[in-house]
Amino acid sequence: MHKSKPVYLVLEDGTKFSGTSFGKDIFASGEVVFNTAMVGYPESLTDPSYLGQILVTTYPLIGNYGVPEDSMNGNLSLFFESEKIQISGLVVSDYSDEHSHWNSKQSLHNWLKTYRIPAIQGVDTRELTKILREKGSMKGMITDNPDDKTELYDPSIENQVALASCKEVMRHGSGDKRIVLIDCGVKHNIIRCLLKRNLEVIRVPWDYDFSTIEYDGLFISNGPGDPAFCDITIERLRKALGGDKPIFGICMGNQLLSLAAGAKTYKLKYGHRSHNQPVRVAGTNRCLITAQNHGYAVDPSGLDSDWEELFVNMNDGSNEGIRHKTKPFFSAQFHPEAASGATDADFLFDDFVKLIRAK
Repeated sequence: MHKSKPVYLVLEDGTKFSGTSFGKDIFASGEVVFNTAMVGYPESLTDPSYLGQILVTTYPLIGNYGVPEDSMNGNLSLFFESEKIQISGLVVSDYSDEHSHWNSKQSLHNWLKTYRIPAIQGVDTRELTKILREKGSMKGMITDNPDDKTELYDPSIENQVALASCKEVMRHGSGDKRIVLIDCGVKHNIIRCLLKRNLEVIRVPWDYDFSTIEYDGLFISNGPGDPAFCDITIERLRKALGGDKPIFGICMGNQLLSLAAGAKTYKLKYGHRSHNQPVRVAGTNRCLITAQNHGYAVDPSGLDSDWEELFVNMNDGSNEGIRHKTKPFFSAQFHPEAASGATDADFLFDDFVKLIRAK
């Protein structure tokens, strides 16, 4: 068993929660957000969309199935969504150091410690979530001093995509069609879903001039932070919209494609972060259960008549994707590739491939 000590979660409004430590015993600061999923903490913790954030898990028991093997298969992690833990800190109600699962290799505590990520257990995460729902996501810190006056880190003031993106061009697979993937902080399961469909993936940094590459389709990945920082990417996408090569965007990809098409984006009060968001296919009664992780959303009112909404969130009516009426361009705000689920919308990858192979 690991040794714990008293630590605190302190929010920017002065609210304090006490608990005990696990993971790395260091200070952490960032935007405090919550996720309502019951499973999938290894995937969530390695999701680059959480960069700069302290993650609160509303499901009470965390750690009971441990952590899978932490290794790579070439350029891809075997089980995770990136090469490392991306969150700044973790907040849970009940942490279990005893773990049992067919592919568990280590405890969550040891894994967090390896990547120097602090965590706090014993917090009433239901009460904390009520505060975040009422007041909105806010900055906070994990500290051993409840009166700590350290300035809180605000991830919204800098380009998080630039921090999460790859730094050089990377190649994955050797399929018969070539995809350029704009890496804004891509989840590795997106790449796995593309490779499974016999595609060659050329992964480029967020600000790379992808027009210099011959490709059959363009993919825009998920990523953290405010999409408005990605003005270079938006301008290059705007030029790509003048052509007819298929384009598919997920999460941040939906926001960047929408901005290139004339829409605007705005920050949600506390974001959508869960495995159970109902989404309706626009113009139909068909509903998909989706996994989501984003703090910003698209205001589609600025789209011109060539575009239309593709999906709508059933909880708050916010935009969940757009599509061009005549060209092969579309996007989803949610995660059809979600690991550990839901996979209702996995067919969108097949739709993307059909558009490519139809050319």
